[in-house]
Amino acid sequence: MAKQLRAWQRMLSGRRLDLLDPTPMDIEIEDIAHGLAFVARWNGQTMGEFAYSVAEHSVLVERLYSAANPVAPVKWQLAALLHDAPEYVIGDMISPVKNAVGPGYAELDDRLTAAIHIRFGLPAAIPVAVKKQIKKADKLSAWLEATQIAGFSVEESNKFFGAPGDHVPLPEKLVPRPPMEVKAEFLRRFSELSAAL
Repeated sequence: MAKQLRAWQRMLSGRRLDLLDPTPMDIEIEDIAHGLAFVARWNGQTMGEFAYSVAEHSVLVERLYSAANPVAPVKWQLAALLHDAPEYVIGDMISPVKNAVGPGYAELDDRLTAAIHIRFGLPAAIPVAVKKQIKKADKLSAWLEATQIAGFSVEESNKFFGAPGDHVPLPEKLVPRPPMEVKAEFLRRFSELSAAL
């Protein structure tokens, strides 16, 4: 009989997260924030002294989502902050790699997302309309990152991510920061949103 492969990861909190069958009880926000702060967007191919992390991207996406949807309920702001949370254990694959891997990656991502959402009081699956609004903020963030720190031209970014509208307030220059600084900001924003739920 073949030895069963290990499917769990030990987290710094001491939790053992089963990647194939995650439960909300094994998810801690400190683990998510720490992991995301050390996962590089763009496979680390960004300018600056530090990699641009998924934690930093997540904070930006939440800000962009909240600015575009000023009357959105706090729970959807939290969903925007956590939109890439599964990447704390599965990493951030660039879209071409996700496409090559196939549907298995998306299924793993969906299971982790559902467990994370339930852990923090959100529905396992968020409404399609809200998901589309968060995706719009995600694409705007990708456009900003691509043009400012990932070496894409504006024309390339417009082609791949869509040009931002004139009505969209864009943040100042993106400057990748140290992981622990970004982790603290991610946790601070999580705490603010959680307290307002």
